[in-house]
Amino acid sequence: MNEQALVLDAITKTYNPGKPSAVKVLRGASLTLDRGEVVALVAPSGAGKSTLLHIAGLLDTPDSGAVVIDGADMTRLGDHARTSTRRGQVGFIYQFHHLLPEFSALENIVLPQLANAVPQREAEARARDLLDRVGVGARATHRPAALSGGEQQRVAFCRALANSPSLLLADEPTGNLDPATSEQVFGALMALVRDTGLSALIATHNLDLARRMDRIVRLDAGVVVTS
Repeated sequence: MNEQALVLDAITKTYNPGKPSAVKVLRGASLTLDRGEVVALVAPSGAGKSTLLHIAGLLDTPDSGAVVIDGADMTRLGDHARTSTRRGQVGFIYQFHHLLPEFSALENIVLPQLANAVPQREAEARARDLLDRVGVGARATHRPAALSGGEQQRVAFCRALANSPSLLLADEPTGNLDPATSEQVFGALMALVRDTGLSALIATHNLDLARRMDRIVRLDAGVVVTS
């Protein structure tokens, strides 16, 4: 098994290239994430951390540079292969939960598993286990509108882990919560990550939360530097 869960090598990204409105967001950003390591990515708004996460999670493509997940170079994969890798190996958490409003908490976690051909009974068992781990098992049948903000985000964590990814990417996962709820929800996330042995890159502007991770890196002028 490869010891490095994620390698970003000299990633560049420019929006609106060749136009007066061109913006160079990433200028050779490089980062290595070891297996089982939890790294905080700290940067001010607009510095490009969401772009970096989207490229790492195969939601976007770099202009140049390489993305390597579990030892496999993803840079030149076609759309189908990128989607397959993203579904099976990468979990993504956003600042806003993006749960499907017409489905229950349990169903929101079951659906991505069904898309990966997991049998219904097995998918439901996995969903219940994850919900129990983050302390919202009793809310499994509730739809998102009936859940608090903290509960919604915990369900989103479970959905991201539904297909047992090896890599978790999180973009300000507690940024939409009040400080007390943020602390509780972040504790639940870290416990879940540690229990499952995940590798995680978590973008946050909260330095107190960042210090609880294995190390901190900063995105500065389009490159990744050690904090």
